[in-house]
Amino acid sequence: MDSEPVIGRRGAHAKGVARRQEILDRAIEVFRERGADGTSLRRIAEAIGVSHAALLHYFDSREQLLVAVYAHAEAQRAAGNTSPVTPGVDSMVVAAVQNVEVPGLVQLYSTLVAAALESGSEVAREYFSTRFERLRAELTTSFREQQASGAIRDDVPAEHLAALVIAASDGLQIQWLLESSVELEATLRSIATLLQPL
Repeated sequence: MDSEPVIGRRGAHAKGVARRQEILDRAIEVFRERGADGTSLRRIAEAIGVSHAALLHYFDSREQLLVAVYAHAEAQRAAGNTSPVTPGVDSMVVAAVQNVEVPGLVQLYSTLVAAALESGSEVAREYFSTRFERLRAELTTSFREQQASGAIRDDVPAEHLAALVIAASDGLQIQWLLESSVELEATLRSIATLLQPL
């Protein structure tokens, strides 16, 4: 499992590191309950129960805090997965199902990915570019191995399959945000059917 990236300042001493962790844990709960739309850093501080100055000690901007919250939530989820799934369609299904259990975080993810496309959003752009590159590489390696063993079709390049599976997962989660009746898990599992050898 990759370690959680440090976004913002970690804290100089053990007490500071623990305080930063506590802020991120509390922020996850707030975003689960309320989402993060249009909330200023000052209002986030109030909702978390810390001072605006305390947030600024660890995070330079609202964007930096929100990306750190998402990265922290993702690292927590990865740490909580006791039975790792081999990268592939199943791993994307598991991640998507876990994501939709926390609608505020799915919304946060979608907002941050959209923000990463805007100029001046270096923190989000760097985090998500790195994240997508890592996911594509993991899935590509897994798909190549599955193609070599005959488990999945080999007439489409593995790197294309990786990019398409990620796009399908993200796109379906956005559709689910807009309309909760979208059958996210079943639809994603259909990708495995499409990948079966011809």
